[in-house]
Amino acid sequence: MRIASRFAIAVHILSLLGTFPEESMTSDWIAGSVGVNAVIVRNIIGMLRRAGLVTTQKGAAGAFLARPLQQITVLDVYRAIGMEDDLFSIHSRPNPNCPVGRNIQGALGTVFTKAQQEMEAQLAKTTMAQIVREIKAADKP
Repeated sequence: MRIASRFAIAVHILSLLGTFPEESMTSDWIAGSVGVNAVIVRNIIGMLRRAGLVTTQKGAAGAFLARPLQQITVLDVYRAIGMEDDLFSIHSRPNPNCPVGRNIQGALGTVFTKAQQEMEAQLAKTTMAQIVREIKAADKP
């Protein structure tokens, strides 16, 4: 699965938990909303749990928010699923005998670092509460 998809799925899961806070949603139910296999949902919930964004109980179905949506930024979600090392990666073995291969990492490194920083700054400004408000507003007739 592409990493960007994992990120969107994590945001989707947290949006569901925030929209239906009293519901005990199974991974199968969440998977039905997301449109993926329940195993993927369970894996991502595990990442969110390890990051302290959701809580789960052994032997009991469902996940719950560990803190209010307004205290969870989209950057928190991004970091929870380990995106920061994978989004802008540079191929690891360019040909050192080629002038492009020899210099591509340095040229791209600066651009990728700046893009990463700007993207993370934007994600830090957006809370999951804002995402859920947009979802609810879009669902009104």
